[in-house]
Amino acid sequence: MIGALAGAIEQGLIYGIMALGVYLTFRVLDFPDLTVDGSFVTGAATAAMMIVLGYSPWIATIVAFGAGFIAGIGTGLLHTKGGINPLLSGILMMIALYSINLRIMGWTVENSVGRPNIPLLQSETIFSQVLSFATSLGIPTSFVVLVIAAVAVTLVKISVDLFLKTEIGLALRATGDNKKMIRSFSANTDRLTILGLAISNGLVAFAGALIAQYGKFADVGMGIGMIVIGLASVIIGEAIFGTKSIVRITLAVVVGAVIYRIVLALALRIDFLDTGDMKLLTAIIVVLALILPKRLAKISKSRNRSKRISPSQVKGEVSLAKHS
Repeated sequence: MIGALAGAIEQGLIYGIMALGVYLTFRVLDFPDLTVDGSFVTGAATAAMMIVLGYSPWIATIVAFGAGFIAGIGTGLLHTKGGINPLLSGILMMIALYSINLRIMGWTVENSVGRPNIPLLQSETIFSQVLSFATSLGIPTSFVVLVIAAVAVTLVKISVDLFLKTEIGLALRATGDNKKMIRSFSANTDRLTILGLAISNGLVAFAGALIAQYGKFADVGMGIGMIVIGLASVIIGEAIFGTKSIVRITLAVVVGAVIYRIVLALALRIDFLDTGDMKLLTAIIVVLALILPKRLAKISKSRNRSKRISPSQVKGEVSLAKHS
């Protein structure tokens, strides 16, 4: 049980990076970007392919971010220059990335034949390298993976916080709030939209690269439903912590990802559920996260109203109605 919870927290922290990318598009840019399901795999496939070919896992992870960044630019160009609907732009890029990801993973074999997965069981990853380093120093390795994940998501969170407070970041936020207003200040909203999508998918691909190294494999189907997981993390975090400031929101998104993984891990402990039910559980968690905050808000509103009306006021209103 403790091991399952530790694993859920580790995965939750890594998925928190992906959730931060989803937050940038859905909340900051107000752009429903479905590229995420494809760019997550692009990051995993790129990192795995480079590691198998003998490159450093650190370099492979950085290149994976770049691959996701390019995928985001593609979606942005389809929408801004092609005039395609935001939702359809993401779907088209996601479909295109499926074939691209097969080709990327096929680079590890002769003639670049499409390949659905890459195992990393015998390969060095960021996690295995740090574990080896900790062992050589005599440091206990029980929480090394947790520390790596925590450091990675903290650095990304701080970077996102700082970026959103810069001039470009503020312009990006304004673009999501009101495009017409930001255009009146001679800002190029097309470029800002492309930049936001590129950074978002770069973060998603970065998370995919880490997950591939964490699970010791990359698979073409590992990105299915990733956008729903990201949304679940954002919604859960916002429902618990609120949206008062950028620092608080990004923290809420990361914690939301961890809570989501913990809930999923606990749910899978139930006897009649198995890993095949993960997508169903994800959908149920998202539905509950969307409905419960609204229901609780309505209940608290009705309670506040009843507290404001005193019994004497009620009696006075009743007597007044009788006399009239």
